Amino acid sequence: MSVVAPNISLATEEGEAMNRRQRVMSIGTALGLIALTAYAPAWRLLAQSPPVALRGHVSSDTEPAMEGVIVTAKDSGATIATSVVTDARGDFQFMASQLVPGSYALRIRAAGYDLTGPSTVTVAAGKAAVADLALEKTKNLTAQLTNAEWLASFPGTDAQKADIRGCAHCHSLELITRSRHTAAEFVKVVERMSGYPPLAFPLKPQRTPSPRIGGGEVSRERQLQSWQRQADYLATLNLSGGNGLTYALKTEPRPKGAATRVIYTTYDLPKPTRQPHDVIVDSQGFVWYASFGEQILGKLDPRTGTVTEYEIPILKPDAPTGILGMRFDRDENPWLAMQFQGGIAKFDRHTEKFQTWRLPPELNGPHVQVNQVSPERSHIDGKVWLQDAGTYTVMRLDIATGTFERFEPYKIPRPNVYDVIPDSHNNGFFLTMGAEEVGRIDAKTGQIQIFKTPTKGSGPRRGMMDDQDRLWFGENRSDKIGMFDTKTQAFREWAPTPGGWPYDVTIDKNGEVWSGGEYNDRIVRLNPQTGTFTEYLMPGHTNVRRVWVDNKTTPVTFWVGSNHAASIVRLEPLESRVAGR
Repeated sequence: MSVVAPNISLATEEGEAMNRRQRVMSIGTALGLIALTAYAPAWRLLAQSPPVALRGHVSSDTEPAMEGVIVTAKDSGATIATSVVTDARGDFQFMASQLVPGSYALRIRAAGYDLTGPSTVTVAAGKAAVADLALEKTKNLTAQLTNAEWLASFPGTDAQKADIRGCAHCHSLELITRSRHTAAEFVKVVERMSGYPPLAFPLKPQRTPSPRIGGGEVSRERQLQSWQRQADYLATLNLSGGNGLTYALKTEPRPKGAATRVIYTTYDLPKPTRQPHDVIVDSQGFVWYASFGEQILGKLDPRTGTVTEYEIPILKPDAPTGILGMRFDRDENPWLAMQFQGGIAKFDRHTEKFQTWRLPPELNGPHVQVNQVSPERSHIDGKVWLQDAGTYTVMRLDIATGTFERFEPYKIPRPNVYDVIPDSHNNGFFLTMGAEEVGRIDAKTGQIQIFKTPTKGSGPRRGMMDDQDRLWFGENRSDKIGMFDTKTQAFREWAPTPGGWPYDVTIDKNGEVWSGGEYNDRIVRLNPQTGTFTEYLMPGHTNVRRVWVDNKTTPVTFWVGSNHAASIVRLEPLESRVAGR
């Protein structure tokens, strides 16, 4: 990536005022003074606003005022970065509460542009530094595209694109485009890649110990046909032809309006191999994360940036490591789905000790992959729901006896049952990503009911149950947000801007719905009463999985793990809204 540093004009508030007085004196008339004031940026006129540490304006040769540019400031050697977004005037500001005195590196996110000139600014106590940033057209757009923008740019049919969309589980689609493999060579690459589980990524590759059995046996001939089909298509997207990329690159518009009124804080985690797949926040404000490819549970104090990590016990020494699902019980103890380790774990926050439950041998083959665990309502009957992605079945643990029971909603070959979520009575509701179905398992009788979403092939993936027993979920294969009212058995669906492919969904205290996915680096905020969306662009490439809203703050605070960037991001909207208004 060819990046040239920014051309920043820096001044203290006093220096800026002196320059302005000199310009006014050269005009020499009161009329000129009024004209200057009328067109001055709003932040230059807000004498009574809270103390500002850094402010500035962003422009380019083609846009004198660039709205929707993300500006990030990070102190030298720090693990915390703060980002804001330029408004309709092209202005931005960081409050003194966000930037302590120090030397800060600045970077921007605006598809199609790079900074020009020096890229650091010094913030002093009691003085507002001014940084006017000039941007130029980038010479390396490929490094800036999101996975959604790559998919929009690729030639081919929707079916061809869907066939390779899953590559982004482990790495960006840009890696494919930079390769020079022919179709024949790609067959071998695709075969090798098929042996990595989703928890693997370039910094920590791990091999799948055994194929899943829930979907039924797949013949070698069928596998080869699938790999060849993917390889033929992939070879049309890369540099194998020798003439560069043969298709135009497409970018999404920058944020506007409400989507610019936001503050982001990014917290780096201790090691680059950390994959914070699930991030959840307790009532004391501590942020918990589990590493997707490691036996690591972490706790972040967002007030200081301090991270405490705990090693999760190993149940199968020869199996891949890592945690997928993590949820709190009523006492806010994190429970962990241990994937290929074949069990679940509970971490007692007070004793700081783990308790584990291993599946019995008859349920614990090498194909087992416990991806989800749901203890939220275990206080009702002493039972915890979990799911096995190896068999596409739902299980339930009796905490007192340590015994497991298995529920089989489908016969082999089964669709992928991805998540299980309890209602207020601890009935288990499962989401079938391999179809368009939501299922219910009666907690007392074990009876199973199946309900179909309005959209065929919607792929319900992950979600949450609200206090009205409404199940909110991402329709990962239809690119929609879904809701199932478990009392009326009615569905509703909403479609954000295409290309996000929602993974998870949650609802906040105001009735607004939040979601995100692995592809477009945008967090979706939905008013379900009006159907209106606000879509916040993240400060960097963000492989979004679990989403979480902290309802103790006003406005609410959104949290998510950057699954491939070893960081956690806090999103603070600058306005509070109530759904329906």
